[in-house]
Order: sequence, then structure tokens, then C-alpha cells
Amino acid sequence: MHIVSYNVNGIRSALNKGLLTWMEENQADVYCFQETKADRSQVDLAPFEQLGYQSYWVSAQKKGYSGVAIFTKLKPDSVVYGFGDSAYDAEGRIVQANFGNTSVISVYIPSGSSGEERQAYKMKWLAYFFDYIQNLKKQFSRLIICGDYNICHQPIDIHDPVSNKNSSGFLPEEREWLSAFINSGFVDTFRKFNPQPHEYSWWTFRAGARERNKGWRIDYCLTTPNIELRNAGILQQVKHSDHCPVWVKIG
Repeated sequence: MHIVSYNVNGIRSALNKGLLTWMEENQADVYCFQETKADRSQVDLAPFEQLGYQSYWVSAQKKGYSGVAIFTKLKPDSVVYGFGDSAYDAEGRIVQANFGNTSVISVYIPSGSSGEERQAYKMKWLAYFFDYIQNLKKQFSRLIICGDYNICHQPIDIHDPVSNKNSSGFLPEEREWLSAFINSGFVDTFRKFNPQPHEYSWWTFRAGARERNKGWRIDYCLTTPNIELRNAGILQQVKHSDHCPVWVKIG
């Protein structure tokens, strides 16, 4: 199974920049999208279906905000839309497609960069998500959690760890959470195959950051360790968004 995770920063905008053509060329089995900024009624799905993809969407109540989707060539046995908790589902941040004992999740973790209130919400959300996933492990032995985590894990994952040490997305408490989450039973698939620095998945639109590779690695495909990993990577050359796709191939 070839799985791609991609924060498209507005799926309609990404489609205008060639997303569909790229998907046809790439031919992944599953695409986990984040920040769709749309619901399915606002997108012509026929071209995706012609490529063999069925799609499953969770959208935010607020129009043009957040949202996640899974596009898959493989028919899931079941799909879970949201957490099933109204306190956490208004922003449309998780969708889950289940294939036997394997569950593929597209998740869009909140950003805290807009201020203290959102940062506090992010930390509360992370605690909730941690517990949710631990419970999910009791139902599915194989988890693949793909998405925009909005956290750089280690100094190697950010272009300037010193000046960003007090920035949301690289705060000690966020990094500690991600360490604890991974240590609870997950593999950072990219780092398993790619130990080199300067590999990022998001760049601000400001100051030519992408051209200068002044980026952050905040997009991950995490898997439980019982999944055979064949390879994983980041597609920095793909440009439909301020993020780029990350991918994993499993046995």
C-alpha cells in the first residue's frame, strides 16, 4: 500500500495548480488530505472517480476552514467521521478508513500560532487525541496516522531551532508530547529511512522561504511497529500548497 499525506491548503486552490494531474501521475493507493477548506459538495469528484478514487470527507462547521479527507482506490470496510465527540468535531480534523485490522487516519492537528488561546486549545486537543488513539489501538492492531501535526519533533526538523525555540510548533511541551506519542508505540516512518537534515514539509509564504529551504517538518506518516515499512519520503518538489506531500509504502 502506497499512502500519501498532504496538507493541500485548500483543495480547490490545489486543483487549480494541477493537483489532479499529479495524483494521476503519482498513483498512490490512498491520499490523506488536510486543510481541504471545503466540503465534498463544493468539489467536482467525477475526475477523481475516473482515476479510481472514492473519497470520504469531514469538514469544519466554519466555511473555508480546516477539513480532512481520504481518497482511496481500496474500498474500506468502514469509515469513521470525526471523533464522535461534539466538543472536538466542529473543526473537522480527523477521518478514519478501516481495512480489516488496519486503520488509516488523516488528521489535522490545530495550530497554536495565532495566540495564547489557540495554543492552550492545541495542548488540550493533543491530550484528547493521545487518549483517543490509545483506545483505538484496542480496536485496530495496525494504525497508520498521517497528517499535519503542526509540531517539529527535533532540531533536525526545523531550519533554525535556536530562534524558533519559543515558537508554536517547536515549543518544548509540544515536542515532549510528540516524543511521548511516538514512544507509546509508533514509528516516524520518514526518519526510519532518512536521517539527513534540511528535509522539510512546510515553508511560510513569506521572504522566499521555500526557495531558500527555510522550512519545518510538521507532516508525518506514523505507523505502529508491526507494519512492514518498505520506504518513506518527502516530495519537496511538489508545489500545490505551502506544504508538500509526505509518503510511506508498506508491505
